[in-house]
Amino acid sequence: KNTHGTGCTLSSAVAAFLAHGLSLNDAVRRAKDYIESAIAAGAHYEVGKGHGPVHHFFKFWE
Repeated sequence: KNTHGTGCTLSSAVAAFLAHGLSLNDAVRRAKDYIESAIAAGAHYEVGKGHGPVHHFFKFWE
């Protein structure tokens, strides 16, 4: 599974959404949606051995 970096990415996304003025509940909800999509988008990548990275830029790549 490509789940390396999920905790850091989730916390960064929450902080970014809070900085954009969202409530804590909305920021966490949007961050959760983002990280779930990033994990799904990066599922097919094979990088090294073990857990690979999530696809942070999935919205910008086809």
